Amino acid sequence: MIDIKLFKKMNYFNLDVNFSIDKEVLVIQGPSGSGKTTILDCICGTKTPDEGSITMNGKTIFSSNKKINIKIKDRNIGYVFQNYALFPHMTIKQNISFGTKCKKLKDSDYIDYLMNVFNIYHLEDRYPNQISGGEKQRAALARALAVKPEMLLLDEPFSALDVNTKNSVYKEFLQLKKLWRIDIILVTHNPEEARLLGDRIISIESGNICDVETSKRNIIM
Repeated sequence: MIDIKLFKKMNYFNLDVNFSIDKEVLVIQGPSGSGKTTILDCICGTKTPDEGSITMNGKTIFSSNKKINIKIKDRNIGYVFQNYALFPHMTIKQNISFGTKCKKLKDSDYIDYLMNVFNIYHLEDRYPNQISGGEKQRAALARALAVKPEMLLLDEPFSALDVNTKNSVYKEFLQLKKLWRIDIILVTHNPEEARLLGDRIISIESGNICDVETSKRNIIM
């Protein structure tokens, strides 16, 4: 169980949200500039809330009252950015292994396993500019999972893909959810994508939760 309470003053509004997630895909949807990415940044630690708390499976990683603010590298959170943020000077395998080296994890078999699961093992020696958008997305997911995170954050990870690639990746994502059974927060502005991939959907406007619904998913076959 992960409990999140965040308050942060923004340029045009105040971000003020309170929600929990428990081994599910929680989708945060809303228009551009509504605070979706800021929520993810506060959870992973790249931004600091003005007030609030974040508790992951009984461990407090942020609390304004208790003066706790765990470092990014110690939060055990995987993050897939909208542009994937793969290092251009590293091969695909080096990209996926990068986080494990930072955390001093040694598990080359697990890296190979992830590359096989995402069907990118044959790309291990290629560079990001030599692979397709769908392949970059798979590599970014593999890199995020390589550190064996307790939570996975996804910021518009499918927005740059064409329709055919999206349909393929959506199926892979649903399989990913079954296989790993970790907490996943997916940010999107696409209502169809939200209903397809999420277990619960939170809609936000100007930094506030305006609606919560349970998704009635239609599985892509």
